[in-house]
Amino acid sequence: MLKSVPTAVGTDTPEAALLDATIEDVAAALAERQAPDGHWVYELEADATIPAEYVLLNHYLDEVDDETEGRLANYLRDIQNKDHGGWPLFHDGPFDMSASVKAYYALKMVGDHPDLPHMKRARDAILQHGGAARSNVFTRITLALFGQVPWRACPLIRVEVLLAPNRSPLNILKKVSYWSRTVMVPLLVLQAVKPVATNPRGIGIPELFVTPPEEEEKWLHNPTGHWLGDVLLALDRIGRHLVPFMPKIAQRRAIDKAMYFIRQRLNGEDGLGGIFPAMANTLMAFNALGYPRDDPDYVAARKAVDDLIVTKGNRAYVQPCVSPVWDTALVAHALMEAGHPGDDPVIARATKWLADRQILDVKGDWAVNRPKVRPGGWAFQYRNDYYPDVDDTAAVVTALDRAGDHSLRESVTRGAEWVIGMQSSHGGWGAFDADNEYYWLEHIPFADHGALLDPATADVSARCVSMLAQLGYDRDHPVMKKGLDYLRGQQEEDGSWFGRWGTNYIYGSWSALCALNAAGEDMNAPHIRKAVAWIKSQQREDGGWGEDCTTYWPGHKGEAKASTPSQTAWAVLALMATGDTESDAVRRGIDWLLRAPRDGASWEEKYYNAVGFPRVFYLRYHGYCAYFPLWALARYRNLKSTNTQRPAFGL
Repeated sequence: MLKSVPTAVGTDTPEAALLDATIEDVAAALAERQAPDGHWVYELEADATIPAEYVLLNHYLDEVDDETEGRLANYLRDIQNKDHGGWPLFHDGPFDMSASVKAYYALKMVGDHPDLPHMKRARDAILQHGGAARSNVFTRITLALFGQVPWRACPLIRVEVLLAPNRSPLNILKKVSYWSRTVMVPLLVLQAVKPVATNPRGIGIPELFVTPPEEEEKWLHNPTGHWLGDVLLALDRIGRHLVPFMPKIAQRRAIDKAMYFIRQRLNGEDGLGGIFPAMANTLMAFNALGYPRDDPDYVAARKAVDDLIVTKGNRAYVQPCVSPVWDTALVAHALMEAGHPGDDPVIARATKWLADRQILDVKGDWAVNRPKVRPGGWAFQYRNDYYPDVDDTAAVVTALDRAGDHSLRESVTRGAEWVIGMQSSHGGWGAFDADNEYYWLEHIPFADHGALLDPATADVSARCVSMLAQLGYDRDHPVMKKGLDYLRGQQEEDGSWFGRWGTNYIYGSWSALCALNAAGEDMNAPHIRKAVAWIKSQQREDGGWGEDCTTYWPGHKGEAKASTPSQTAWAVLALMATGDTESDAVRRGIDWLLRAPRDGASWEEKYYNAVGFPRVFYLRYHGYCAYFPLWALARYRNLKSTNTQRPAFGL
């Protein structure tokens, strides 16, 4: 039952009793939700693409599960946009071709007739936007596997690139991001073998093409419009003529190397890279190479995929991955802000669970650019030892440090050491790699999704600066100085900061201002006041803040459909970091949070609040609308009750 508080609190200051009651209610509900071993994990929802790909995977493998697929189909029908008829990348978003093609194909696979009203609307929308030939590269590869388009519809990337020396431009696998690497390696195997999906029901989608696929000529395009993209397109065409002359032994060696890579990083039942696309491609690669269904690696990979299903009655969707480390660290921060001391059993269980998941003995792919750095980070998922995450590590380290358990000092020290070692040469931090900025790769035909790289970003860099400041690093320390210089340099002309991993400029600005406050920046400096002014300018009439996922497209900054709990919390936390606690903007934001509908620990939030890849893949963290509002309310109470101007912690 959603709780809605009357508007009587909207006077000069939020009513103290209501504030206390809300904080205690939410904190108690969060504590109750903790797993027996100490962690929290919330659902992580993406768009139609992942559940649709699950259905297609089953039909590729001839492992059809009518019951599960029926629930997934119900979900896909429910999230179809009623206005444009297709499927968006986020709630109430614009039409997206690739998501729509995959959702339509999946529904047809489970038995929806093309003449049904919802299928006709989808088909009309797809054709109006140019047809399935205008899908992105990953979708066209899927369609090629099902025999719906020729392989010439897909860019030429040969598995033999794995044999190229590490420093060769041809060895792009050493240069792309972790998520691209884990997705691409099994995909290269599939492109080499070119298997045909089992597709037991023989379902095709010829009706989604404006021009028949065998007659279509314009499959590939320059993803950036840059002259280098034209050069690389020309090289793609030339390369196709050379393929018949490439020795088969090289291909076999490259496939062996790819499978060694996969099996080494298979991650047990947590799956390759801990992400669905890599897991699904792995299963298809195993199948293409003739692995028996009872092979232990095949069984583990299958379970990793199936474990991502979330079932609710007659509906189900598939998560792109899981977020237990991130959720646990942030819940711990929120509960400590709400008054739970570090030795409280709830916090103690959480910090122990986190400490036990520190990766201390595996040098992952990050070590290619940082070979001398000792492991010490945390992954995002339950287990993903080859791919720890800088952002998660900074959040965990600050939580462990704040808890004050001296037995965890070594964990804190090793985590900070790893984060410092992962700083890029210009002073910023990426999420999984250092100096992963081979921007020429953005121009290759394969890169039409725009998400091959993991460059440094303001939000991750801010989290690292916050961590270092909380641990006592002086702003004149070389690592801090470079980090602060980078962060200041990333500020937008209007005063905001871009949010790479959370939506969007509100998230980025919250991250940056927390870091600058923790580092001792003058909060009255012009660039800080400019940031404050920007945040205040984005406050909506109802007192909350909201920011649409469309803000990742040029020309859409400032767009919003509604105030949301997550973004209101970030805005309020950002303003309080600057010493603006007594402002009318903060009071109204707190007021909005107190009045907004809530069910136990969670506020009502249907809009997506995070990003996988800007303009390509968006996320709804179901936990954000629980722990971030609690964090904001508790910090407001703490600053008001102690008359402290600004928070003392990094986050």
